[in-house]
Amino acid sequence: MVRNYFKIVWRNLLQQKTLAFINIFGLSIGIACFTLFLLYALNEYSFDNFHKNVKDIYRVCTWNEPMNNMEAGGNAYDPIPLGPALKQDLVGVENYVRFFEAKGIFVKSNNMADREDAIFADSSFFSVFSFKLKSGNSHEVLRDVHSVVLTEEISEKMFGKYNPVGKTIQIKLFDKYEPFLVTAIAENPPSTSTIQFKMIANFNYLGTTALGASWVENWNVSGFQTYVQLIHGNKLPFDKSRLAAFRKKYYPDEEEGARKNLGWTGKGSPFSFKLEPFYYVHLDTNISGAGIPPINPKTIWILLSIAGGVLLIACINFTTLSIGRSAGRSKEIGVRKVVGAGKKQLVFQFLTEALFLSDISAIIGLLISKLLLPYFNELSDRHIEFSFAQHPELIWLFIGLVLLVSLVAGIYPAFVLSNFKPIEILKSKIRVGGSNIFTKSLMTLQFALSMGLIISTIVIVQQTRFMSNKNPGFDKENVVLLDASGIDAKKIFPTFKQELSNHPEITGVSSATSGLGEGEEFDLNSFKYKDKQIGAFFSSTDADYIRVLGMQLIAGRDFDPLKSEDTVTSVIINEALMNDLGWTVQEAIGQQLKGFNSDKTPIVIGVVRNFNFRPLTEKVTAQLFCPFFDQNRSKWFIRIGKGNPASALALIQKEWSSLVPDFQLKYSFLDEKIDNYYKAEQRWSSILGWAGGISIFLGCLGLLGLASLAVINRTKEIGIRKILGASLSSIFSLLSKDFLKLILFSFIISAPIVWYFMNKWLLDFAYRIDISWWVFAITGAGTILISLITVSFQAFKAAVASPVNSLRME
Repeated sequence: MVRNYFKIVWRNLLQQKTLAFINIFGLSIGIACFTLFLLYALNEYSFDNFHKNVKDIYRVCTWNEPMNNMEAGGNAYDPIPLGPALKQDLVGVENYVRFFEAKGIFVKSNNMADREDAIFADSSFFSVFSFKLKSGNSHEVLRDVHSVVLTEEISEKMFGKYNPVGKTIQIKLFDKYEPFLVTAIAENPPSTSTIQFKMIANFNYLGTTALGASWVENWNVSGFQTYVQLIHGNKLPFDKSRLAAFRKKYYPDEEEGARKNLGWTGKGSPFSFKLEPFYYVHLDTNISGAGIPPINPKTIWILLSIAGGVLLIACINFTTLSIGRSAGRSKEIGVRKVVGAGKKQLVFQFLTEALFLSDISAIIGLLISKLLLPYFNELSDRHIEFSFAQHPELIWLFIGLVLLVSLVAGIYPAFVLSNFKPIEILKSKIRVGGSNIFTKSLMTLQFALSMGLIISTIVIVQQTRFMSNKNPGFDKENVVLLDASGIDAKKIFPTFKQELSNHPEITGVSSATSGLGEGEEFDLNSFKYKDKQIGAFFSSTDADYIRVLGMQLIAGRDFDPLKSEDTVTSVIINEALMNDLGWTVQEAIGQQLKGFNSDKTPIVIGVVRNFNFRPLTEKVTAQLFCPFFDQNRSKWFIRIGKGNPASALALIQKEWSSLVPDFQLKYSFLDEKIDNYYKAEQRWSSILGWAGGISIFLGCLGLLGLASLAVINRTKEIGIRKILGASLSSIFSLLSKDFLKLILFSFIISAPIVWYFMNKWLLDFAYRIDISWWVFAITGAGTILISLITVSFQAFKAAVASPVNSLRME
C-alpha cells in the first residue's frame, strides 16, 4: 500500500512540475537557512567542551558590586599569588593554572625574527586542559623555566617542515632576549577554544625578570588569569562565605577602603571572588577577560528565533502550496471514496505524500547548507564545521524537524479533503482553501514575519552606518597607528619623528601610551578630589597629540614643548572630567588636581571637547592627557596626506626598517580600528538582510501558490467574465485585491511590533538614530510591489486563457 502511495506521489509531481519544484525548493531553502543558524548556535554552546575535565574547571574572577559611577561587573585578571593560595587554603582545589598573555613580543629563530603572541603558563597547563600534544609528556613539557611549546602553525612558520623539538629560540619579553628550548609541538587550538595560543612558555620565567619578580608575591598587581580544577562534585563555587573569608584574609582593609574612597555603603566588601564554570566563560559578557570575545546567549536565541521565523515562513509556504496542489485533486478523492477508500486511508495517503516531499526537501536543504557554510562562516566570523560526529544532536533535531513539517503540511489537506462527500466533489460543488480563514491567516503571518525582518535589517544598517560615519570628535581619517610595543620607544621615537617630519607626505607625528579603536585601552586613574571620588582614563602623550589627531580645544592652550612646566605638571582634560569636577569652562584653566596620583600636583592648562574614544554604545567619560608620566609611549600616530597612502607608507616602512631592522612594521589605519567596534552590528545587519530577503522570496512562493489556488477555484467565473467582456485589468484586479488586503493587514500587524523591539534594541546605544517613518513606507510599498508582480503572473495566465477551456467541464 505504501509503495502504491509513493507511486501516486511521483505521478502527481510529474503532472504539476512547476508547483512541485516551488514546493520542494522553498522548503529546502528554509531548512538550509535554519540549519546554518542552528549550527552557529550549537557551535557557540560547544565552546571549551572538548576538555576532558571541563565540568570541574573554573575561571577565577573578581566581581564588584555597583557603587558611585561604577556599574556591577567582573574581570578575570588576578594577582600571581592567587592560584597557590587557593590550593593551599581551600579544600577541594585539586590543581590550578595561571597564565599571562604577552601580545606582540619579539621572537627570533634561525629563519625569522618577528613579533608573536605568547602565553606564559604553569607547568600544569596541559594536565588541566585537554590541548593535544603531537609529542612529549603533558606533565613534563613546561617543567623547565626556559622551556617553550610551539603550535603547529607557528612551528611551520619558524622552522618550515623541520621538527624543532630540541632547538632553541630567542624570546624578548621585557628588556632582553633569552633562549628558550622547544620541548614539544601542540596541535593548533580548536576554533571553539576560549584560550587561543601560538606558543606557551613557563610561567615561572616571569619571576626571573626584574619586573616580574616584583609581581610574584604582590596581591595588588593584577593582569594574570587563574583557572582551578576542583575535586569532582565539590561545592566551593556556591560557598560564598568560604570565598568571602578567603578574600578577607588577603585583602583585610578592602571593605574599609571602599567605604572611605569609593562611597560604598553596602554590607561587607563590594569585591568578591567568583568561580565561573569553564563551559560558561564564552557566554558571559559581564566578565572581561582575554581570549575570544564572549557572546551574549540572548544574541544566540535571537538568531535562532530569526531562523525559526524563516523556517516557519517556509513551512507556511509549503502548506499553502500543498493545499493549492490538492485543490485540483478533489475529483480524484471523490472517485477513491466511491470505490471504497476510507477516511484513514486518505489521511495516511496525504501524510505519506507530505513526508516524502519533506524528506526530499530536507536532503536538498542539507546539501545547500553545506555548500553555503563557507560563506556563512565568513559572514559570522566563525569556523563552523558541518559534522554529525561533532554535533550528534543534529540527527534527532532533523528527524523531528522533518516529521513536524510533514505533519503541519499534510494534516490540513488530509483531513479537509477526506471529509468531503463524494457526490458534492463529483458535482464540482467543493472549493478548497483559497478564500478560507486558515489560508488567509497563514499568508498574513508569513508576510508579517517577512516585513518585520526587512524593517529590522534597514534599522540595523542605518544604526551601523550612523556609528561608522559619525564624527567621533577628532579627525580619524588619514592617520596610521603604529604599534611600537616591545622596543625602547623613548630612545627610537625622537629620531623616527624627526626623519618623517622632513617629508611633505607626513603632516604630523605623535606618540602616546594608549591607542584608539578596537583592542586599545586607556589606563584608569581613580583619585579623591574634595571628598568626591573621581575616575578618569588617562594617557601619557607628547606635545603634538592634540594637534595631530585634530581634537578641539574649547578653553586654554595646547602643550608647548618649550615650556618646562608642560613636561612636569601640565594636563589637558575633556569636558566630561571638567563636569565631574564641578567646574565651568571659565573656571577650569589653572585649577589644580589635588589628590591625583603623581609626584606633583597637576595643573589644568586646557579643556578639549568630548570625543568618543570608546564605541558609541557608551557615553563619553572623564579623560586626561599628561606628558609628564615617565612611560614607554608605544602607540605612534602618523598623519599622512589625503589620497593614495602608498608613498607615505613606504616612507614609514623605510624609517622603521632603518631604526628597527630585525622586526616587521606593525600598523593599522585609525579609521578602520574605530569602525571595528561595530563589526558585530555589521554582521547582524548582513545576517538579517539575508534572512529578510529569503523570507520575502519564500513569501512570494507562497503567494504564487495561493494565486494559483485562486485561479483554479475561479476558472469558470473568469471564463464567464471574459465572455461578458471583462478586460485584462479587471481580471487582474479581481484576483489581486484580496491578496493586497492580506498584505496591508500583515503590515499593520508587524509595524508596531517591530518598532517596539527595534526601539528597545537602539536603547543599548548611547548615541543612536531615530526610526524614520519612511523605513516602514518603503518596506510596505516594496512588499506590495513584489506581491503584485507575483500575482500578476497567474492573473495574466488566467486572463489570456480560452473561455472555452474554462467552461468545458460544465
